[in-house]
Amino acid sequence: MTSFRPPFIFKIGNIIKKARKHVNRRVTGATINLPFISFAVEPEDLEQKVAREVIVRLADKRVLTAFECCDDCVERAIASLMEIRSMLVNKQVELSGHADGGLFLLLELMLEGIRQFFTFVERLQSSRQGGRRDRRDLQPYFDALTMLRGHMYQCRNQIAVIAGMEKPAVPKSMCYEDAWQLESYEKPNGNRE
Repeated sequence: MTSFRPPFIFKIGNIIKKARKHVNRRVTGATINLPFISFAVEPEDLEQKVAREVIVRLADKRVLTAFECCDDCVERAIASLMEIRSMLVNKQVELSGHADGGLFLLLELMLEGIRQFFTFVERLQSSRQGGRRDRRDLQPYFDALTMLRGHMYQCRNQIAVIAGMEKPAVPKSMCYEDAWQLESYEKPNGNRE
């Protein structure tokens, strides 16, 4: 097993804390797996409808699946992620009556990943000296984008459980694991895995 050094660590302690409320309910139904915690949900019709729509809308987002990327695609990728963020917030608004549900929590987890990626990219850009960028300058960005893609893929897998759909297909060139990459997440007690 190779050692993975994430460019930043997702901090999801608040989301894990919310997820723990679901664990105590002992609901039977679909099992949702997050980093460090699993719980069962029984999605309502609206949640299943919204989950299906999210899966369909994200299936065609190139930023989540493209293998190659170049300098000018950085800005396009960020613009696409902003569109995804807007769509996810709109879906949370649609689910506002189900804010304690598993789907709302998964959307929040996706949004938190995007926010933290944006913060990392902003810090990266502010630390870069002026002048022309070369491939080495972009490597931390590409590594972070790859990490975000894996995060989003795992979230989409869990949303597919709520939707009652098969997990999303990913091009073979994108080597996502079928499990959360725990070394990319801060443990709930504040430590890395």
